Amino acid sequence: MPRLALSDDFVADLVSLQRPVQKEVKDAIQMFRGMTVPQLHASKGLHLEKLEQARDRRIRTIRITKSYRGVLLAPDDGSELFTLLKVAPHDEAINWACRRAYSVNGATGGLEVRNVVALEQMETYFGTKAETAPARLFEQQSDTVLRDLGIDDQVLRLARVCVTVEDLSVMAPPMMPADQYEVLEFLAAGYSPEDVWEQLISPRGQTVRTAGDRPAVTLSEAILNTSDRIVEVTGPGELERILTEDLTRWRIFLHPAQRRFALHPGFNGAAQVTGGPGTGKTVVALHRVRHLLRTGRDEDRILLTTFTNAMAANLRDSLTLLLGEADAHLLKRVDVTTVDSLAARVLREARGSAAPRPLSAAAERSAWARASAREDLPWTEQFLSQEFRNVVLAQGLRTPEDYLRCVRRGRGTQVGRVQRARLWRVMTRFAEDVSSRHSATYTQLSDQAATVLAESGPRYRHVVVDEAQDLHPAQWRVLRACVAPQPDDMFLVGDPHQRIYDARVSLRSLNIHVRGRTSRLRLNYRSTEEILRWSAALLDGRPVGRLGEDDDAEGGPDSLRGYRSQLHGRTPAANGYGSQDEEITALVNRIRDWTDRDGVKPSEVAVCARFNTLVDAVIARLRREGVPAVAVKDDPGPGTPGVRVATMHAMKGLEFRCVAVVGVTAKVLPFTQQVTPAEVDPVQHQSDLLAEHCLLFVACTRARDALAVSWNGVRSRMLDPVAD
Repeated sequence: MPRLALSDDFVADLVSLQRPVQKEVKDAIQMFRGMTVPQLHASKGLHLEKLEQARDRRIRTIRITKSYRGVLLAPDDGSELFTLLKVAPHDEAINWACRRAYSVNGATGGLEVRNVVALEQMETYFGTKAETAPARLFEQQSDTVLRDLGIDDQVLRLARVCVTVEDLSVMAPPMMPADQYEVLEFLAAGYSPEDVWEQLISPRGQTVRTAGDRPAVTLSEAILNTSDRIVEVTGPGELERILTEDLTRWRIFLHPAQRRFALHPGFNGAAQVTGGPGTGKTVVALHRVRHLLRTGRDEDRILLTTFTNAMAANLRDSLTLLLGEADAHLLKRVDVTTVDSLAARVLREARGSAAPRPLSAAAERSAWARASAREDLPWTEQFLSQEFRNVVLAQGLRTPEDYLRCVRRGRGTQVGRVQRARLWRVMTRFAEDVSSRHSATYTQLSDQAATVLAESGPRYRHVVVDEAQDLHPAQWRVLRACVAPQPDDMFLVGDPHQRIYDARVSLRSLNIHVRGRTSRLRLNYRSTEEILRWSAALLDGRPVGRLGEDDDAEGGPDSLRGYRSQLHGRTPAANGYGSQDEEITALVNRIRDWTDRDGVKPSEVAVCARFNTLVDAVIARLRREGVPAVAVKDDPGPGTPGVRVATMHAMKGLEFRCVAVVGVTAKVLPFTQQVTPAEVDPVQHQSDLLAEHCLLFVACTRARDALAVSWNGVRSRMLDPVAD
């Protein structure tokens, strides 16, 4: 009987198909598994077909429907083990199959795939370019060294014509075999061949260093050696189990382009990884934690922190999944929490019942009104709050003299000495007022906790930070005080384009030095290229400061240049309606299309709006229409059925197959109350506007397969670049 294995590419294709096509695929798999090899070749239903024009003679296709075909790799070693590689519309499947070739990696013994046609074109192009180059990227490595690390003839020729790292990156997987690309990427990053062996080859079980001394590996053995990307279907219920497990594994799968950051043997200080939405920053952070746990001492504690409680819960679940049963005991060495929660805990431990409570937004506004009542000030309460947060607390100023001398970085309104003295009096009254009520803003809590930690000493050996772009300088001081400056002390991941809170910071000024240890991820593994391009246009070309704002040291503003996806799908929809009721009616119909027509689970659909009033209205209407819906703020578990509905801010760090962004009107985006008037502070005005654009960008990039944006009445001008 023929055996059948599924590649990760095939499973990714399958879960994105409409439900009727998924059923046909599953039926074809069951039919396949019920046949003998002669019956398989004779079957008119499956129509197993060899492609004469295929570059790999083992490639076959089978009929799924009249318009869809599956692509298989047939065995050539007598094992009868077939591998399903892809399922796609007929012409796309044929074109894909004809350009691919499969081989066994000479070092790892795993099965690997390449776009052989594209690589041949690259060899010609880069060969011409390299002829006049003064030096080449891998000229220090001999052919023997490269072959011992698994580089085969075609990839070796390509390595010899690479002049820059950018040349190599053009040929990233799936064009070049992933394992071979990873070896070259590590070498290009400065790793020695010995380091590459220890990091990439040895963990795969290879012990023979010399290529010529290794035994030959059959196709079926190679498939078994690639268990991280290929799994065999062994029973009737195995397919559903594989699909479920694959979607779970996808959350924590470390792609080759990410490994050199996550598995680095040791940074000489803090390190930073940035990247656009869906590039796998959080996955890199999780694998970095596991690497540090496995290679560190039993007494070394690690702090893994992020911005919100929901994201911390997701990190904890994902880390538990990543560690598995074998490394579950290591989890006790990790604290997974937010900086706000950590700060509150530090203050409770230090002060007991005297520790201040967090101040609500409404209570903070009232306190500013009381503090400014005695002064005839030309500034709004919003200005006062921003001055306190973005200057005094950001710089940790303690005295009026500190404030008089400070550089008000990021503020556009000039304030003289007399005015500063008046401002200091008001801010002091505010601080004394809230303190007398045993309260403090969240930023004040971090400021106070940082002081406590600076006195008590470090608590952790390593600090790993996710969503680093939104942390305030006071929160960074908490993290800096948690760990002593030393090799591998801090590992930071984030995306300045997703900065939705006003949190500009100079890491260098806080004794966090990442220069020479920064990297950027540019390949999106989540969303389609259509969603990425559409969402990026929402930023309207606005310059975005780097993660640490040390632009002079790091080469200027951050950029989405080169940010791309190799997935393709439908263009996002953008529609306007005459009323909110009409908009929500259209939303209900769209969600039914996604769930009934496309086979998307309700829990894989999200709806987001700017404010909770519309969130509540959407949930109520969906439930009345018989569509299950739950609020993200209620923290529904992964098994809870229902469409997820949330504010745009609450969508941070989440992802869904289909996303609808509703109520994108001129009244709420940009929201006037969140944007400082230009006449009050022109610099803050631009910063606030950028945060509004980033908020919409974050909401839209939560979508994997489908995105729909809508409004009623007057459309937000932020949609002008995409909706006309």
